[in-house]
Amino acid sequence: MAWDLTGSYVETCSCELMCPCNLSFDHGATYDYCRVTLVFDIQRGQVDGTDIAGRRVAIIADAPKVMTEGNWRLGVYVDDGASDQQLDLLVKVFSGQLGGPMAALAPLVGEILGVERAPIEVIDEGLRHSVRIGDTIDFDIEDIVPFGVETGEPVRFQGMFHPVGSDLTMAEAKRTRIDAFGISYEGKTGLSKSSFSWAA
Repeated sequence: MAWDLTGSYVETCSCELMCPCNLSFDHGATYDYCRVTLVFDIQRGQVDGTDIAGRRVAIIADAPKVMTEGNWRLGVYVDDGASDQQLDLLVKVFSGQLGGPMAALAPLVGEILGVERAPIEVIDEGLRHSVRIGDTIDFDIEDIVPFGVETGEPVRFQGMFHPVGSDLTMAEAKRTRIDAFGISYEGKTGLSKSSFSWAA
């Protein structure tokens, strides 16, 4: 079953700047856990011929301090505009069942807490990125422009292991309210990517 998707990405996690898990999954998180919300805004794409453009998916995860130890707990949201077929196909893509980047993370997952439909709003305004998912997740992050960088270009990680890509923009959380699937935390750091592309 061939598929491809292109879109933008934003996340916020519980670690302090800089998140050790983003340097390498086998580095311990700032605290005794890593809690993260990953949000995908799909602009173009299809799965086995079914159009998925305009759909949004969010994953909230609760992982141990050292993420490579596994036993992650995940909750999944698919936007409430998705048809039953789109929802089924997106869950298969984002759970790694159809290969692609998420398949590399699938062995680390110990429990799926649930899949729910919800309104998912994503707003990208330059360096600022806002996400609202129903009444359970609401956050803003802002890409970090280093002191002295007159071009206004934000700082980026290169060469990282991350399902979205090896180069993401570093951000910090400006406001968070996160309590979903029994996972609650204060987002402190973040990542964004204006364009990513997956296929399998």
